[in-house]
Amino acid sequence: MATLFLDGNSLTIEQLVHAARDYSSVLSLTDASRSAIERARAVVDDWVAEHRVVYGITTGFGEFANIVINPHEIEDLQENLIISHSVGTGDFLPDYIVRAMIILRINALAKGHSGIRLSTVEALIAMFNAGIVPAIPSQGSVGSSGDLAQLSHIALSLIGRGEVLSADGGTEESAEVLKRHGIEPVRLKAKEGLALINGTQMMCAYGAFAVFTAQQLADNADIVGALTTDALRGTDKAFDERIHALRGFAGQMSSAYNLRALLEGSEIRVSHLENDDRVQDAYSLRCMPQVHGASRDAIDYVYKVIATELNSVNDNPLIFPETGEPIEGGNFHGQPLALALDFLAIACAELANISERRTERMVNGALSCGLPRFLTTKGGVQSGMMIAQYNSASIVSENKVLCHPASVDSIPTSGNQEDHNSMGSIAAQKAWKVVQNSISVISIELLCAAQAIEFHRPLKTSERLERVMATVRAKVPFAETDRVLYKDIAAVRTLVAQGAVLDAAGMAEIKR
Repeated sequence: MATLFLDGNSLTIEQLVHAARDYSSVLSLTDASRSAIERARAVVDDWVAEHRVVYGITTGFGEFANIVINPHEIEDLQENLIISHSVGTGDFLPDYIVRAMIILRINALAKGHSGIRLSTVEALIAMFNAGIVPAIPSQGSVGSSGDLAQLSHIALSLIGRGEVLSADGGTEESAEVLKRHGIEPVRLKAKEGLALINGTQMMCAYGAFAVFTAQQLADNADIVGALTTDALRGTDKAFDERIHALRGFAGQMSSAYNLRALLEGSEIRVSHLENDDRVQDAYSLRCMPQVHGASRDAIDYVYKVIATELNSVNDNPLIFPETGEPIEGGNFHGQPLALALDFLAIACAELANISERRTERMVNGALSCGLPRFLTTKGGVQSGMMIAQYNSASIVSENKVLCHPASVDSIPTSGNQEDHNSMGSIAAQKAWKVVQNSISVISIELLCAAQAIEFHRPLKTSERLERVMATVRAKVPFAETDRVLYKDIAAVRTLVAQGAVLDAAGMAEIKR
């Protein structure tokens, strides 16, 4: 088993994604984090013993912050907080998102500014290490005061009052599953309920998966765009390094470099160097570095935002043991993530938009530079790839709806105490959906480009792209006649999503 040590400072997006997906991964705190957690907890215990008035510890929450809680009701306060805030609706979150949320919450607590007991954090770790996944409804967060509803459902399972996902796709009572694994349900003490549910962990989990996958999407877009360029007998002159250096955007220069490397040595390109009277290609080919590159730069920005948030403390109040102070603030507010994830959705949607236009050029006989209409061997009797392009058109239209920014909306909550909310949870789930949609669009382009390249035989494309062709052909043969295409699309999509296309093209070598 691989152990991921959490210290609140060094977690990476790659580590998070891997551990959330891999049930053999286990979590542990560093010794320094254990000490930090215990120092902060000692301060909370002192405040409770002194009957000091501190928000969320000896007072109510939100608009009830002005109500001081009797000492004998402090434990009830924390448990009632979890019960009352577990109000999620909608489908359950995927298991990998829930597991990522747990890792992120533990990592935030590991910094030692939340006042939770070490034993409670260790119980949460034990739940993760046992493979227990709380059943968390996907709706109900407004992205400020954190993802309260979803995190409450995690805490609800921890105290033995919730449900967890079962192997058969249903749910089980968490108390029974905890007992089966020898984990005692937690009885929450002062501050602990608030420490468990104040945070941005759902939007951050989605953001981590979305931006990790978006980076791969951008690489796949370059590969598939290069193959389409050859299929359409396009020129690589527009990818000349000198052009892109004069503009200076890092993403643009990176995409241009990738396209040059991917097309190097193509027999198809050489075959029409002297006999092509076209001066320049359409934007969807010629401007790939500018469009793909802009999306790359946006993805890089979002990556930095998510990488920062992974190691942040985002509950309230925060405890500073060195001075013995509680400081009330708003680190739980999801605005940094909301803005970034809206941007990520737009960036990935643009990769899909330009991909669909390239697919259209391949299937449209008026634009395809001599390819048969709809890439079929017997047009009329056969429809070929006609409706594959419909699919892309449908998806990119859906993406445009999903790209309406969530972050510009705000509905006041909690008696107007929480009068500006980020809606970051909505931005996060939309971004993840757009990323997944865009993988489908790129996959359809790859299916069509592979079909189109066959009409140039016996000429070959570049060595790298021939490896991509072989990878596709191992799963999807050339379409001599019409066949059920949804299976072909699904097969190619799996190759794209699982990194097989990146490996075939040697993208790691190119980018090195």
